[in-house]
Amino acid sequence: MSNIETKKEKNGILSKIGGDKLILIGAIIVVFALFTALNKNFLTWTNMINLMVAASLVGLVAVGHTYLIIAGQNDLSPGSLAAFCGTLAALLLSKDMPMIVAIIIVLLAGVLVGLFNAWMVNKIKLEAFIATLVTQNIIRGFAYIICDGKPVSISNKAYLAIGKARFLTIPVSVWLMILAFVIFGFVLAKTKFGRSVYAIGGSQEAARLAGLNPQQIVTKCFVIIGVLTALGGIVFSSRMNSGQPAANVNLEFDAITAVILGGVSFAGGVGDMFGTVLGVILIQAFNTGLIMVNVSTFWQYVARGALLLFALTSDFIRKQRREKELLEASMRNVK
Repeated sequence: MSNIETKKEKNGILSKIGGDKLILIGAIIVVFALFTALNKNFLTWTNMINLMVAASLVGLVAVGHTYLIIAGQNDLSPGSLAAFCGTLAALLLSKDMPMIVAIIIVLLAGVLVGLFNAWMVNKIKLEAFIATLVTQNIIRGFAYIICDGKPVSISNKAYLAIGKARFLTIPVSVWLMILAFVIFGFVLAKTKFGRSVYAIGGSQEAARLAGLNPQQIVTKCFVIIGVLTALGGIVFSSRMNSGQPAANVNLEFDAITAVILGGVSFAGGVGDMFGTVLGVILIQAFNTGLIMVNVSTFWQYVARGALLLFALTSDFIRKQRREKELLEASMRNVK
């Protein structure tokens, strides 16, 4: 193969990945190199597994947020819902309910919360930010109410295996996250439903005129994130050996940060699941690194807020660039 052909092949690969993704990959490398220099244990296999286990909950929620934000919506309730679902599962198991039945009930709770959020957005016409802020407080309250504010221990060994069992040396919780990325990434990129999510994110009115039902699509997106968050709550409670009503505070902000870092536009209509994968890796590496170099919890909040600001600023710059490119293309067509 000639040098020209090799360069063309490399350029083709780079163009498929995209400039934004390359920057994100570069940022991941920098973060890994920085924290490895500060703590030699950061890049060990054991810590990489721990990092991916910690990322599994954020990853599941980020998959749902990818759909929602591309559709022009968002959800501030996953942290509360994950805590509620984990606590509900622990409570049901403590009453000697069969594990499968308990899991089905918890997943149905995720569906109901998703439907409730969609109802507020579609029927009452609340902004998703406000609607899900309402849900965030209601569900957190229920998480405390059903257990009197106390953690509920779990002794069911089959249930505990969800968070601790391994397949090919990798925890099942990580495999669940990977499976969610693959399945929902395929649906988003290759199916009619996935294309409809992009369509309503670009313009609900144009999507309606094209024969789509925006309200139905928004409802499905809220149900998806509800179910995935419920699954994440199950995984988390299994790892912790208990349902904890105070857990998972700010989970949604980590997930949203990961999704926006991955190139999904907060304005809707733009993004893909591969970017979300990179975003989840970056934010979890960042969070784990801060802990491993003993950064104060208070400064961790500042650092995470700064990372979210960086993600939103990057999204603003990408949006301006897209608008400029569209304007230039329209001007060329006029000429």
